[in-house]
Amino acid sequence: MKTLPMKRDQSGQKVTVACADKEVSVYSHCAYCKHCEGVQIRKRVISTPQKEKISGISKGTSEDDDLLNSQMMFNTLIRDGDSIVCSDDENQGYTSMYSY
Repeated sequence: MKTLPMKRDQSGQKVTVACADKEVSVYSHCAYCKHCEGVQIRKRVISTPQKEKISGISKGTSEDDDLLNSQMMFNTLIRDGDSIVCSDDENQGYTSMYSY
Protein backbone atom coordinates (compact mmCIF):
# COMPACT_ATOMS: atom_id res chain seq x y z
CA MET A 1 0.00 0.00 0.00
CA LYS A 2 1.20 3.48 -0.78
CA THR A 3 -0.15 6.98 -0.42
CA LEU A 4 -0.26 9.41 -3.32
CA PRO A 5 -0.33 13.06 -2.20
CA MET A 6 -2.96 15.16 -3.95
CA LYS A 7 -1.94 18.25 -5.90
CA ARG A 8 -4.56 20.95 -6.35
CA ASP A 9 -4.55 23.74 -8.91
CA GLN A 10 -5.07 27.41 -8.04
CA SER A 11 -8.87 27.17 -8.24
CA GLY A 12 -9.02 23.91 -6.27
CA GLN A 13 -11.19 22.32 -8.96
CA LYS A 14 -8.50 20.12 -10.53
CA VAL A 15 -6.91 17.52 -8.26
CA THR A 16 -4.15 15.23 -9.53
CA VAL A 17 -1.83 12.52 -8.21
CA ALA A 18 1.36 10.96 -9.55
CA CYS A 19 0.32 7.54 -10.85
CA ALA A 20 2.77 5.26 -12.69
CA ASP A 21 5.13 8.14 -13.54
CA LYS A 22 2.45 10.53 -14.85
CA GLU A 23 -0.04 13.01 -13.41
CA VAL A 24 -3.66 11.82 -13.54
CA SER A 25 -6.92 13.36 -12.40
CA VAL A 26 -8.29 11.93 -9.18
CA TYR A 27 -11.86 12.47 -10.37
CA SER A 28 -11.50 10.63 -13.70
CA HIS A 29 -8.89 7.99 -12.82
CA CYS A 30 -8.70 7.15 -9.11
CA ALA A 31 -12.48 7.19 -8.75
CA TYR A 32 -12.72 4.30 -11.23
CA CYS A 33 -9.45 2.44 -10.53
CA LYS A 34 -9.38 -0.96 -8.85
CA HIS A 35 -6.16 0.00 -7.03
CA CYS A 36 -7.80 2.89 -5.16
CA GLU A 37 -8.34 1.75 -1.57
CA GLY A 38 -9.44 5.02 -0.01
CA VAL A 39 -8.82 8.65 0.81
CA GLN A 40 -6.62 9.84 3.64
CA ILE A 41 -8.04 12.84 5.46
CA ARG A 42 -5.41 14.02 7.93
CA LYS A 43 -4.56 10.83 9.88
CA ARG A 44 -7.76 8.95 9.06
CA VAL A 45 -8.22 6.67 6.03
CA ILE A 46 -11.73 6.30 4.64
CA SER A 47 -12.22 3.37 2.28
CA THR A 48 -13.48 3.88 -1.26
CA PRO A 49 -17.29 3.82 -1.13
CA GLN A 50 -17.78 2.66 -4.72
CA LYS A 51 -15.87 -0.61 -4.17
CA GLU A 52 -18.33 -1.59 -1.46
CA LYS A 53 -21.30 -0.79 -3.68
CA ILE A 54 -19.88 -2.69 -6.68
CA SER A 55 -19.57 -5.83 -4.60
CA GLY A 56 -23.14 -5.24 -3.39
CA ILE A 57 -24.42 -4.97 -6.96
CA SER A 58 -22.82 -8.27 -7.92
CA LYS A 59 -24.43 -9.89 -4.85
CA GLY A 60 -27.78 -8.27 -5.60
CA THR A 61 -27.89 -6.22 -2.40
CA SER A 62 -27.29 -2.76 -3.95
CA GLU A 63 -28.95 -0.82 -6.72
CA ASP A 64 -27.39 1.19 -9.53
CA ASP A 65 -28.43 4.42 -7.80
CA ASP A 66 -26.36 3.41 -4.78
CA LEU A 67 -23.27 3.21 -6.98
CA LEU A 68 -23.88 6.70 -8.35
CA ASN A 69 -24.37 8.06 -4.83
CA SER A 70 -21.16 6.39 -3.65
CA GLN A 71 -19.22 8.05 -6.47
CA MET A 72 -20.61 11.42 -5.38
CA MET A 73 -19.48 10.61 -1.84
CA PHE A 74 -15.99 9.87 -3.19
CA ASN A 75 -15.93 13.39 -4.69
CA THR A 76 -16.78 14.80 -1.26
CA LEU A 77 -13.93 12.81 0.30
CA ILE A 78 -11.54 14.21 -2.33
CA ARG A 79 -12.59 17.74 -1.44
CA ASP A 80 -11.52 17.16 2.18
CA GLY A 81 -8.68 14.70 1.56
CA ASP A 82 -4.92 14.96 1.58
CA SER A 83 -3.89 11.84 -0.33
CA ILE A 84 -5.10 8.68 -2.09
CA VAL A 85 -4.36 5.26 -0.61
CA CYS A 86 -3.31 3.01 -3.50
CA SER A 87 -2.65 -0.74 -3.64
CA ASP A 88 -0.67 -0.53 -6.90
CA ASP A 89 2.69 -1.67 -5.53
CA GLU A 90 3.82 -2.94 -8.98
CA ASN A 91 3.28 0.57 -10.46
CA GLN A 92 0.95 -0.69 -13.22
CA GLY A 93 -1.12 2.48 -13.26
CA TYR A 94 -4.82 2.94 -13.85
CA THR A 95 -6.86 -0.28 -14.15
CA SER A 96 -10.63 0.02 -14.40
CA MET A 97 -12.61 -1.49 -11.54
CA TYR A 98 -15.43 -2.16 -14.00
CA SER A 99 -13.46 -4.58 -16.22
CA TYR A 100 -14.64 -8.15 -16.28
